Amino acid sequence: MKELKYDAVVVGGGAAGMAAALELNEAGFSCTIIDREDHLGGILMQCIHNGFGLHEFSEELTGPEFAERFIERVIKSGIAVYLNTTVTKFSSGGDSPLIREIYCVSPSGAMKIQCRALVLAMGCRERNRGNVRIPGSRPAGIYTAGLAQRLVNIEGYIPGREAVIIGSGDIGLIMARRLSWAGCRVKAVVEIMPYPAGLTRNIVQCLNDFDIPLYLSSVATNIFGSDRVEGVEITPMEKGVLVPEKKIRIDCDTVLLSVGLVPENELSKTAGIELDAATNGPVVDSSLMTSQEGVFACGNVLHVHDLVDWVCEESRRAGQYAVQWLRGIHPAIQIRTRAGSHVRYVNPARIAPDQKNRIYLRSMIVKSDAVLELCLDGCVIGRKKERFIQPSQMISMDLFPKDFKGFDINPDSILEFSVN
Repeated sequence: MKELKYDAVVVGGGAAGMAAALELNEAGFSCTIIDREDHLGGILMQCIHNGFGLHEFSEELTGPEFAERFIERVIKSGIAVYLNTTVTKFSSGGDSPLIREIYCVSPSGAMKIQCRALVLAMGCRERNRGNVRIPGSRPAGIYTAGLAQRLVNIEGYIPGREAVIIGSGDIGLIMARRLSWAGCRVKAVVEIMPYPAGLTRNIVQCLNDFDIPLYLSSVATNIFGSDRVEGVEITPMEKGVLVPEKKIRIDCDTVLLSVGLVPENELSKTAGIELDAATNGPVVDSSLMTSQEGVFACGNVLHVHDLVDWVCEESRRAGQYAVQWLRGIHPAIQIRTRAGSHVRYVNPARIAPDQKNRIYLRSMIVKSDAVLELCLDGCVIGRKKERFIQPSQMISMDLFPKDFKGFDINPDSILEFSVN
């Protein structure tokens, strides 16, 4: 078995992994990126639509163009990159419990890498039919939206002629437009919630501009067909209850599932890292460190982001925090965060009141002129007005030491975030 040593290992070669690795490299620490694909860039390489980079580069780019900016920097930096390489497990090892041993396999054989810091940046995966339990037979013609995107944009195949998309996530909305351009008729997008799951701009540009109907508060209750999909049964909901007498059938030969993303955390589970029940990603503190010392998480493996620009911002900080940890710098005191009313989750799970903290959270409601309220041990310490909120859009904010001035803080303190 080939054995190597680095100061830090980054698992995942997408935008998150490259951003974190560049920070570690620029700080003078030896670093490597490991990715199971045969290229850097991750999922961005199949996202040929534009809309990326407005925050990161102040210009509109396609996914491959966005990824190329980081790939060029990684190549110039000399960071060691292992492609077609899969991490099978990691554990403590060596002379210290803080030394990590990373075990990998590739076509060229097995490999063990020792490191002091590990950054998890494996991204996320799509939920599939099994996750949403749609009844019916299992004919050909059922795809996740991301797989269909790869078939069309990378492989050059059109999955069908008439499609129904179940779920209104952003990938599904973008594929509604892409399939329409390719000559496939998209007959409907079906969403179980009373509001779309994707960004407003994608509703406008991908559905409204192509006259594709959106069925809200509706459920796909059956898929028809034996050898190939022949149709989908759609049943509306009223006050959260299915109304079978109003069900309709939409004939089609293709079904795309755009029913959500979940962090790719099989590796984290195997290593015994504590996971957040709300995000399915690791629980992290103010420095984006997981429940295991020296192991950090960032990007979509931590919580699913709506923009890759925010992925890069968060991952740069993860790299910077890993640098601080390697230098022996740790936050003096941390307090817990908690999701309050109408908030699905808050990330990170702990913050350091004596330093700047970047907070991400998601609302559970759609509301105009909303107010984000912060309560420290039951006492309101701040409010932030939001012009419009919805579950599909992540809310971010910064907290500074001055925000906690005059309040008693101890390790048992809890900072709660609510939306009113």
